[in-house]
Amino acid sequence: MGEASPKVRAIVTGESRPLMPPHIKLRHDAGRGRWLILAPERVFDPDEIAVEVLKLCDGQKTVADIAGVMAKEYNAPSEEIAADIIAMLQDLADKGVVKT
Repeated sequence: MGEASPKVRAIVTGESRPLMPPHIKLRHDAGRGRWLILAPERVFDPDEIAVEVLKLCDGQKTVADIAGVMAKEYNAPSEEIAADIIAMLQDLADKGVVKT
């Protein structure tokens, strides 16, 4: 039997272009009035801001682009928003919910 290759950790940076893989779905649960991330055998309950970030993760926009949009929307410094987005997306990337 061959050896399994080690899993390489994706590192999220300001230049990353995050997106959700096809097998991961962001769905609104009208009955509960909240958004859910549906993954094989797992369900995540993102907060309102995480949902807004995930909606922008299309594989085209960079994390810096997303931070710029969110900074305008929430009237906050882009650098602080970018740091928060990178931390959130890194956590989701480590769980296989987002790829870069």
